[in-house]
Amino acid sequence: QVQLVESGGGLVQAGGSLRLSCTASGRSFSLYAMGWFRRSPGKEREFVARISFSGGPTRYADSVKGRFTVSRDAPKNMIYLQMNSLKSEDTGVYYCAGDRDIYSDHVSPSSYDYWGQGTQVTVSS
Repeated sequence: QVQLVESGGGLVQAGGSLRLSCTASGRSFSLYAMGWFRRSPGKEREFVARISFSGGPTRYADSVKGRFTVSRDAPKNMIYLQMNSLKSEDTGVYYCAGDRDIYSDHVSPSSYDYWGQGTQVTVSS
């Protein structure tokens, strides 16, 4: 079992930056691939970024590629999402999620096993 808690959300102007953090607790955290998702107003939960269990390979949604960076600090059991050049369409609740299947490259929320409670990001234009 893995427990995930996000933090770092807030209100920021367009063009600004935020760094989200996800604190993980529980057994075998380092064996999970981790993802970031968001739910924007009126939309379904969507994939944002994924990082492998090793912290190596990453994957991004086209909408955030070049602006967002996902990373993990295994000794601290932390996952981060650095968000730069924020746009109003980045507004939403951001969730971190854990995937026990480390051999796939999942982007569907249904493929993830553990979820945090989310943190709100609001980008004002």
